[in-house]
Amino acid sequence: MSGTKCSPEKGQISDVRKKKRVLVFPCGSELGLDIWNCVRYSTYFSLIGMSSCDDHGRFVYDEYIGDAPFLDDEGFADYLKKVVSEKEIDAIYPATDMAILKIKELERELGCKVVSSPLETVRICTSKSLTYTSLAGIVKTPKIYEAYAIDSYPVFVKPDVGHSSIGARLIEDAGQLENAITTDDELLILENLPGEEYTIDCFTDDEGKLLFCRARGRNRISNGISVNTSYIEAGDLTEFASAINGALRFKGAWFAQVKRDSAGTLCLMEIASRFGGSSHLSMALGVNLPLLSLFCEFGYKVRIECNDIVPEMDRVLDSVFKSNIKYDKVYVDYDDCLILDKEFVNHELVGFLYKCRNEKKRLVLLSKHDGDLIGELKEFRLDGLFDEILHLNREDEKYKYIEDKNSILIDDSFAERENVREKTGICVFGPEMIMTLL
Repeated sequence: MSGTKCSPEKGQISDVRKKKRVLVFPCGSELGLDIWNCVRYSTYFSLIGMSSCDDHGRFVYDEYIGDAPFLDDEGFADYLKKVVSEKEIDAIYPATDMAILKIKELERELGCKVVSSPLETVRICTSKSLTYTSLAGIVKTPKIYEAYAIDSYPVFVKPDVGHSSIGARLIEDAGQLENAITTDDELLILENLPGEEYTIDCFTDDEGKLLFCRARGRNRISNGISVNTSYIEAGDLTEFASAINGALRFKGAWFAQVKRDSAGTLCLMEIASRFGGSSHLSMALGVNLPLLSLFCEFGYKVRIECNDIVPEMDRVLDSVFKSNIKYDKVYVDYDDCLILDKEFVNHELVGFLYKCRNEKKRLVLLSKHDGDLIGELKEFRLDGLFDEILHLNREDEKYKYIEDKNSILIDDSFAERENVREKTGICVFGPEMIMTLL
């Protein structure tokens, strides 16, 4: 089957070709970075990142606003109104639970759209106790205890307002409970749910129809985020999400966190009026939840079709680099650099070289390759990549051919790099260092 139909339907195109300007705040949060990954290639939306303190967002958002006031600062609303006006913002995409609530409450005075479900749903989702009250009798919710009325342990405590498992923990006895509530008297004391835990990723259109609903296992968790996850088949999970969707008014992406009790019955832990931290597993199915939510917010009808595959996703800490390096020309080696093991194209290096072409930098192949260099480039379909090809003899020294000091060299040989750096003073890199230039 084909992937997600993320474009507006026929007859809706004319007014979207001028890109809508979408402010993401805080842009360096996990959700803010996921929004950037999912929307950055869109022909319909242009992203502007904003953060209250410099974070990873400034490394990835081309248009970035730093040092914004924090959500609870007195001047936050006035500052945001000014940004919306001066930057001609069409919509704000809040990227934390508290940002969703705060900015959704300001929506009318801001004069732009806020990407989320309706305000009443956001308020319900922000408070676990309000969530449980609102859905009582619709789905099973955990029993809430008073501190003096607990007949057996363990129990589970968590903040009424919170996220990413912060402050949530298992309580084994009365002493531990007293300690916990002394520290935070607003903790909810809940029944312990010892069974399997799942996340149900959902998407509801502006007519309230649940267009997407997939449950995934939380196979490995770090800081409250599922860092290894895969979809599972379970009819009761789909029914569970459908019941929630029928009781609350959602718009766009949302998710439910559920767990089985000791009898194997599904029980609600929390819901959120946003996409989940690892919900971009759905991208492998062809379903782009953040992009769909933007289309939904602007009133465009979408439909969803999924690739027939079973994906698994594993997340790790990644790195992005910035430096003060400036260069107009890139010299690149061939053997064990551009071409690996004489048969594989170094696709990461090629990606970097195309990035350089986009930036109008000049590309020069500088090689002592034994063989038909031009013929092999054609065989690897790389013959049109370089502005200049310098095919040297083995006894030649590469530094003699580097004329422009505003250049860099990429070469797998340390000896070659050392010689070029000493003789020319330019910056040199091995192929494994390409990530620092991207």
